[in-house]
Amino acid sequence: MVCFRLFPVPGSGLVLVCLVLGAVRSYALELNLTDSGKATCLYAKWQMNFTVRYETTNKTYKTVTISDRGTVTYNGSICGDDQNGPKIAVQFGPGFSWIANFSKAASTYSIDSISFSYNTGDNTTFPDAEDKGILTVDELLAIKIPLNDLFRCNSLSTLEKDDVVQHYWDVLVQAFVQNGTVSTNEFLCDEDKTSTVAPTIHTTVPSPTTTPTPKEKPEAGTYSVNNGNDTCLLATMGLQLNITQDKVASVININPNTTHSTGSCRSHTALLRLNSSTIKYLDFVFAVKNENRFYLKEVNVSMYLVNGSVFSIANNNLSYWDAPLGSSYMCNKEQTVSVSGAFQINTFDLRVQPFNVTQGKYSTAQDCSADDDNFLVPIAVGAALAGVLILVLLAYFIGLKRHHAGYEQF
Repeated sequence: MVCFRLFPVPGSGLVLVCLVLGAVRSYALELNLTDSGKATCLYAKWQMNFTVRYETTNKTYKTVTISDRGTVTYNGSICGDDQNGPKIAVQFGPGFSWIANFSKAASTYSIDSISFSYNTGDNTTFPDAEDKGILTVDELLAIKIPLNDLFRCNSLSTLEKDDVVQHYWDVLVQAFVQNGTVSTNEFLCDEDKTSTVAPTIHTTVPSPTTTPTPKEKPEAGTYSVNNGNDTCLLATMGLQLNITQDKVASVININPNTTHSTGSCRSHTALLRLNSSTIKYLDFVFAVKNENRFYLKEVNVSMYLVNGSVFSIANNNLSYWDAPLGSSYMCNKEQTVSVSGAFQINTFDLRVQPFNVTQGKYSTAQDCSADDDNFLVPIAVGAALAGVLILVLLAYFIGLKRHHAGYEQF
């Protein structure tokens, strides 16, 4: 544990901050903010990290996790007064900051909002970012807590907006601390009321030792991405996720009726992002190659599992669903997209067109090899029958010729 004693914040006393750096890439922060009388006015202890997705100069996408950033400062953190509510302000690295705002009502106080700013101009974190600058993501929360209660949430909480996913867990916070003493009365978040399992974030998953229970064929959903008023990406597919975590394999069918699609379209890349109550994001990233073909280059996923943990995998070096630009890719049979040893996607009744969509409709489809095999079977059977017929005819004519030759000998 490393502790920092910072300079006094205007309107408050000294701030003692303890930063614990562990094996998990995250912050473990503890803030005890005091007023001018050196009495505690705001207490907070929490862990957090951030996952940011950004476009690179070569028109691909990368995902980075922002966590251990070295020296942390808390300039701007205040106890609050009649005009301004309490605020936790955190700065780390060049251009990275995080702010939490609080307010008070008659019998409750609220965590009103969280703001996270990151700097794509930081070449260490974003070495090849296409766009450079400081971007900010604001989230409204309105979490109400009884006055003089300590808010606790050990479970993982996730906020997702635009290209940023924020993770928080092991949270303890109390604003408007009474008489300088942090309360022993705890107000639990809804997730802690239903679960006693502490969250864990997994980055690697061992190979399976059990066989998942087979599932029925998933229902095909239709997804689209708009660029202004025009549709720029179309996808129709049934999706089945095969996940291995802690040596246990599971199969999950995606329900298209509860799954939403967003994304973006650019000249050489296109993104289809799916999300639902359990899927934070499932990204399909398409790219153009040789200026005349497209293919699936990247898949990223982050989702909640039934045990309360978060499963996250990314692979930006794939090569699936190859087809000419101006056409769509189609495969009615089951296909498998192998993202990693721990994560595969089975697709059914697939058709996708990430570029050059006209009037919101698919262009002529290029069939996958699995479908091509279906046409080869009748062709092969027909060719075999034709061969047999030719042999029969040859045998007939040869026999007929010999028969006539026999007559000529008499």
